[in-house]
Order: sequence, then structure tokens, then C-alpha cells
Amino acid sequence: MTTLTAPEVLTRSRALVRPALQEAVGRLHPWVGEMAAYSFGWCEVGGAPAEASGGKGVRQALAVLGAEAAGAPGRAGVPAAVAVELVHVFSLLHDDIMDGDPARRGRPTVWKAYGTGPAVLAGDALFALAVETLADAGSGALRLLSAALSDLVRGQADDLLFATRPWTGPERVRPDEYRIMAEHKTGALLGCAAALGALLGGASPAAVAGLDRAGRHLGVAFQIVDDVLGIWGDPLVTGKPVHGDLRERKKTFPVLVALDSPSPAAARLAWLLESDGAPQEIAALVEECGGRAAALAEARRRMARAETAYELRPLVDYLLRRDL
Repeated sequence: MTTLTAPEVLTRSRALVRPALQEAVGRLHPWVGEMAAYSFGWCEVGGAPAEASGGKGVRQALAVLGAEAAGAPGRAGVPAAVAVELVHVFSLLHDDIMDGDPARRGRPTVWKAYGTGPAVLAGDALFALAVETLADAGSGALRLLSAALSDLVRGQADDLLFATRPWTGPERVRPDEYRIMAEHKTGALLGCAAALGALLGGASPAAVAGLDRAGRHLGVAFQIVDDVLGIWGDPLVTGKPVHGDLRERKKTFPVLVALDSPSPAAARLAWLLESDGAPQEIAALVEECGGRAAALAEARRRMARAETAYELRPLVDYLLRRDL
């Protein structure tokens, strides 16, 4: 079992997975491959080499740790890491289009840099490449990936529908609905990464299922911490504008919990959300109604459940505390 710190685990996993990931992307059509490489931070528009941030590599690390949990060397989990990372980036490309996000990690999103149609095509290519990557791993691996993809689509559908629902009344979004959405949209792929790595490492079905559950809890915590950062995070660290989620009136977990608060301030919070209220005042009211504290408490509960899988512990506290 690893005794490395979380940053060491992430660095080691990225070094192990990146050659295989680059080899896979290199099989794509050159133009599509350039868009994929741009999305990973490997190049600029036009193909000039770059070393932009391509994310922390959490899913890659989970796949490698999953293989090691099964008693196999970490490289046994590399195909799982590649497949899940390709699916993750595919989902980001399409997500950015659906949300109309112009930037990601300090650079224009693929649809802004190349156009909407090309970005959709690049996402489709990455999805197909993920399936191809696991083609030789057996039907069990493809079933795991397929189930995670179905959950991801379900979670994204719910997330989009949340935006059309009111802030108050019987049709409002409840915190429990949000938890389910987050497990599908974010948790399913993290669970899949750990489970796929374990499966390719030769783990028992019970161990595979246990790592999938742990990864799902980790994903819910990850999403909720993102929500907290989207309201109170330092933009110099997160790369997101301060109070950005509030300006966009996103239905995030801290806000939904605050609206359910018995505090008299909850009524004013709802009124501000339904009107053109200032994000600074909304953020203060969310905190006054306990939204921030409740969100972090929920993230800690989910992290505690994820820690039941000993192999994932190096990532748990790191992900909870990132940039807070």
C-alpha cells in the first residue's frame, strides 16, 4: 500500500499515464487530435507545444490506485486511467458548450477556440477512443464504463433541468435531489476510475464494487467543494471569478441548503435570487443561513465514507482542503 502524499500520488500517476494517453490521442485525425491535445493543455491553437494546466489528474490516480488495491502494479490500471480521462475530457468539451462557458483553466474553451461544431466532433472522437481503449479489456470493463456514462448523462440532464426550476415552492430543487445529481454527474466517473483499475488489476467483484462506492462518495464531496469554491474561492487560485456561480444563478449545494434553513434570512435570500440581487449580499446570506458550513459538513461526511477504501485515503483530505 502506498505511503506517498496526495501530490506525490497525482504526480506519479500522471507520469505513468501520460505516454499512453498521448499515444491514444495520436491515433485521432490530426485536426481532431490537435483539439484534443489543446483540451489536455499540451498545445496551443495551431499545434504549437504548450504546458498549460490539464487538471490535477484525480481520475487517473484513482485508476492506478485501484489496480494497486488489487495487488497489481499501477501500470495495470493505465488503460482504465486513459479511458476514464478521455471520457472526462469528452464530457467537459460538451459541458462547456451546454453551459456557454468561454474559459477553462485560464484558456479559451475548445468551442471558443475552434468553434462549436469542431468541439462537438472532438468530444465525440474522445468518447469513441475511450471505448476503443477498453476493447481488449473484456466485456466487464466496457460494462463498467457504459454504466458510468449512463449515470453521467443522467446527472447532466438533471443539472440542466435544475436551471429551469424555481428557487421556491413545491417545484424547487431539494438538497437530496442535488446529492443524487452530483453522484451521477461527478461521482460515477470517479467511482468508475477506481473500479476499472481494480478490475484490470484482478480484484474480486466485491472489491470492485466497494471501490466504485467509495469513488462515488468522493465525487459528491468533490462537487460540493467545487460549489463552495465557486462562491467563496480565491479567483487567483481557482481561476474562476469571485461569486461567479451566484452571478449565473447556479443551483449549488450551499445555496439550496441555505434556502431550506429556518433562519428568517432565507426569505430575503430567495427574494434576491429571484430578482437582480447583488452577489455579495447573496453570498453573505447563504453563509448566514448555514449554507457554507452545511456544505463543508456534507463534504466531510462523504469523504469519511470514501476513506473506508484505504487505498483512496491519500486523495481524500487533499481534495477536501484544496484551495479553501
